[in-house]
Amino acid sequence: MSSAFLLGVMFIAAVWAIGGYFIWEYGPGIRISSIRCPVLKRRAGILAEQKEALYPGSYAGLAVVDVKECSLLGATFLSCHKECIRHAHAGTAEPESARSGGNS
Repeated sequence: MSSAFLLGVMFIAAVWAIGGYFIWEYGPGIRISSIRCPVLKRRAGILAEQKEALYPGSYAGLAVVDVKECSLLGATFLSCHKECIRHAHAGTAEPESARSGGNS
C-alpha cells in the first residue's frame, strides 16, 4: 500500500473519531444546566434531559424534555409543575450564561 493511501485512511478515521466525540459530548443526553426559575425568580441548577428538538425551525437543535433534579428543591421528588420546560419551549426562559454574557 502506498503512503498516500494510508494517510488518507488515517485522516478519514480521525475525522470520524472527532465527529463521534462531539456528538457524544454535545448531543442528546442528560446535562447540567443553569437557568432562572420562572416561578421562583431565582437562579437554579438543574439536571436536564435533552433530546433532538422536533418543532419547526429547530434544525439540528436540542430541546429540554425533562428536568431530573433542581437545586431549588433539594433531593426531593420534583413536585413542581416544571414551568421551566414550558418557558424554554416558548423561548421566554434564558439560560443563566445567556443573560450574563459569559459561558458557564
